[in-house]
Amino acid sequence: MQEQINENFKKISSWKRIFFMAIFAVIIGLVRILLWAVIFLQIASMLLTGTINVNILNFGQALSSYLYNILLFLTFNSEILPFPFSEWDVNPDNNLTKVNNTDKNSN
Repeated sequence: MQEQINENFKKISSWKRIFFMAIFAVIIGLVRILLWAVIFLQIASMLLTGTINVNILNFGQALSSYLYNILLFLTFNSEILPFPFSEWDVNPDNNLTKVNNTDKNSN
């Protein structure tokens, strides 16, 4: 058991993932600030013009998908590094890790 733990600590891939997770934890803070800006800009647009701004709407949707991609990576539901380490992908379902749980079907 102790040998397995020691071997896990020596894996470069684990430390590499932890490093990227720390980077994306910081990026999440920046994305949250941008999302609040989008929220306030849409409120201002709605109050001043009576309609929402389509450009801000599209940006908010892309930013929300980006945040979702980061959260998928941080929760180990995706092995794909989000942008800027891969292409900008606004379809978060492409990055989901497919998990087959045969234990549920055996009951």
